[in-house]
This record gives sequence, C-alpha cells and structure tokens, in this order.
Amino acid sequence: MTSSEPATTAEELRGAGLRVTAARVALLETVRAGDHLDVEAIASGVRTRVGHITLQAVYDALHALTAAGLVRRLEPPGSPARFEGRVGDNHHHLVCRSCGAVADVDCAVGHAPCLTASDDRGFAVDEAEVIYWGLCPSCSARSTAGSS
Repeated sequence: MTSSEPATTAEELRGAGLRVTAARVALLETVRAGDHLDVEAIASGVRTRVGHITLQAVYDALHALTAAGLVRRLEPPGSPARFEGRVGDNHHHLVCRSCGAVADVDCAVGHAPCLTASDDRGFAVDEAEVIYWGLCPSCSARSTAGSS
C-alpha cells in the first residue's frame, strides 16, 4: 500500500489494535455507510453483509470500535444511542424533537474545543459536544400545515 491509497477497513482495525473479523469489518462499514444509526439498524446492516450476528456481539463490537476511536457514540437525552463513522473532527449535531432525525453540523467557531468554558475549573478541555434541538424541515412543515 502506498501513502496515497486509503487504508482498508481491515488495516484500520489492525492499526487500532483490534482483531479483524468479518463482523467487525461489516459493522464498521455499516456505520460509515449509514446516517447516525441505532443498534438495531446496525445489526440489520451487518446481518445483510455477513449473516447472523447477535445483538450482544454488535454491542461488544461497537464498544471496542468506540474505545478505539473508529466510531463515535451519540446519545441525545431521551433517544437511543446512535453511532457514526465521522470521528476526530470538530462537529456537532442537530436533533429533531419530533421524529428524532439527527444531522451533522460543523462547528461555527473553529477548532476543538470550539467552545471555551467561562470557567474550566482547571480541566484541560479537549472536546466540546453541542446538540442543537428543534424540528427538522419535514416535521416543521407538518407542524405549520397542522396549525393553519
């Protein structure tokens, strides 16, 4: 592999110190191909790629991939955990209060952490997580149409 070629999923797993299995490759590829997927959707995607996998195996693999920094876990309050493959950059999320849709939004203020705490209380801040709440365009349109 030359430096201009992207690493394969298996090489990324090895590089993160993880054992390469068909299920882990399928899971990482499913998360990256999806859009803030929950565990059930990830399990379904992995089953489509490799056949049977238990939910416990999916949870275990997600835990390992998250700990290795290959996957990011997002847990908006009141919503199931979602997972995404966009890691290591400075972005936040928009969450619809009605349907639960999640969308990425880049930070408006630069590099991580994009928010400087008014009093960091001695913490060495290396990440800021922001969730913007509201209605997605579809739910907003339904809400406006229903009130007319």
